[in-house]
Amino acid sequence: MTLADLLATVRRVEVQTNRLVNDVMVGAYLSHFKGRGMDFEELREYMPGDDVRDIDWNVTYRMGRVFVKRFREERELGMILAVDISASGDFGSVRLSKREFAAEVAATLAFSAARTGDKVGLLLFTDRAELFIPPRKGRRHILRCIRELLNFEPAARRTDIPAALATLNRVLSRRSIIFLLTDFLHSIGAAAAQSAARRDLLQEIGLTNSRHDLVCVHLSDPRESELPRAGLLTVEDAETGELLEVDSSREATRQTYARVNADRLAELDRALRQAGVDTLRLSTAEEFAPTLQRFFETRRGRRRG
Repeated sequence: MTLADLLATVRRVEVQTNRLVNDVMVGAYLSHFKGRGMDFEELREYMPGDDVRDIDWNVTYRMGRVFVKRFREERELGMILAVDISASGDFGSVRLSKREFAAEVAATLAFSAARTGDKVGLLLFTDRAELFIPPRKGRRHILRCIRELLNFEPAARRTDIPAALATLNRVLSRRSIIFLLTDFLHSIGAAAAQSAARRDLLQEIGLTNSRHDLVCVHLSDPRESELPRAGLLTVEDAETGELLEVDSSREATRQTYARVNADRLAELDRALRQAGVDTLRLSTAEEFAPTLQRFFETRRGRRRG
């Protein structure tokens, strides 16, 4: 992509996502997240009426009495966009690749946060942290994040979500809103590696969600769920380079492909529910802003309840 093409694409994303923020997202994001940031203030003994979620179990165990952590609300929050830029993100069977789609979703979230004066940061990751931009305010900063999202060339091709979250847990000193944007294709492996990968994913997601406000945004492409009827196809795993030849003209082949993917998604959903984290699934083939709005409205209702 030339510099002129990149700037034109960034401008297009800015115009489109600003329109979405104005027309759809106003109120939805802000009403749920504003005021959620907390700074630790004190530790004191439990009193009737305290939220049991604030109990410090380590101190309680050592002291033999129940202690709770008290927090004071921050007026400003930090949003971190943790975006998977591994090789599988380059795939796209419709208008956009998953990486381009991630850039539009991330930009919408970033401009929504900017409306309240919140800071926005960016982590681009593969099986390592490729680029970290600390949270800052301002339109120019957000445009820089969008440029990096669209044009950064990663050093690696594979994905390691637990490693990315561990990086954020290490570098973030304040409670933040973290949006993890990934296709989760290699988050839970097959065969012998499956249980270990699942355990690592659950542990790191649970830890991150306890320290921050983590939302998993699962990005998908329709071709990951259904195989087209197109005769003999050579399917390549973008991250490993593994090739597989399939005869898509056979109904049994297409049904097996769909069933394997459905099983993978069901296992992923079980894992994320077990980790206690909110998850949002967005498809490159659908408009994402209404789905985002419904998601935030649901979380707001749950918070009020």
